[in-house]
Amino acid sequence: MEPTKTSHIINGIDINAIDKHPNILIAASFWEKDRYHAAKVCYRFMRKIDDMVDDRKSRNETISCMEQQLMTEKVRKWIDCLDGAPSDDPELLELLETIKTYKIPLLYFHNFTVAMQYDISNSSFPTFQSFIEYAEGASVAPAAIFVHLCCLKKEGGAFNLPQMDILEVARPCAIFSYLVHIIRDFQKDQLENLNYFSRDIMEKYGISLDTLKDIANGGEIPDSFRKLVGFYVDQAEVYKQKTLEQLRSIETQVNGRYLMSLQLIFKLYLSVFNRIDVEHGSFTSKELNPSNEELGAMVLSL
Repeated sequence: MEPTKTSHIINGIDINAIDKHPNILIAASFWEKDRYHAAKVCYRFMRKIDDMVDDRKSRNETISCMEQQLMTEKVRKWIDCLDGAPSDDPELLELLETIKTYKIPLLYFHNFTVAMQYDISNSSFPTFQSFIEYAEGASVAPAAIFVHLCCLKKEGGAFNLPQMDILEVARPCAIFSYLVHIIRDFQKDQLENLNYFSRDIMEKYGISLDTLKDIANGGEIPDSFRKLVGFYVDQAEVYKQKTLEQLRSIETQVNGRYLMSLQLIFKLYLSVFNRIDVEHGSFTSKELNPSNEELGAMVLSL
């Protein structure tokens, strides 16, 4: 990709205008407009489901069995429309057309739905392994759509499917970013009555939900919590290295601007990862979230 063209694209990205799925949409800004719009259509559908679940859970009220069933049924009906159930919803119809045009596997949407249904019926993860399994739908599935759109090649006016295992490529960066996301948004999530630390790891370090809430509200940070964060940082480091290996493995298979967007999304999460100070950090949203100016500088540094 020519330097002048790259510079034009980079300078045209409006960081301030991207407020949902910011890292994904910042990285997708390198694409042609139609492919970028396809990403927005897919993530709008996923965000609609995710927000419905998180907004309800953030009210800190027990979700009754009946309400769980109603929410699960609502999610199931949405995903059924992707399998051919009739719908007159213009957003769903646009999503169906996008899936068809860009040959996006429905598996990614089904995996995402499984995670959202788990969210409706559960308030936490019993084990770290159960979180990893949940991440397959909550994080790997959206990431797979992103990687799929990056690796899709257009020839003769039609798109050809990528000649690689998209889930395998997407998985390490997706889990790395999710682990970073948990630490980055710890304070915000706790204040919204959400917890993504698994119970077995909390028990291992003697951390209770009350302790997490107290820290989020500005309380003293015990060494036990720093050890908990250290565990997640160590796990993130493993997936960071796997991500670097995957990026190297596809360098010759992905077109310039799309490879650049894959590198950028990793770099954006890496910048947060590098801000985590296990020994001395306060783990506040302000401390761990880069400003729009910092995000813009990272984009310009490509």
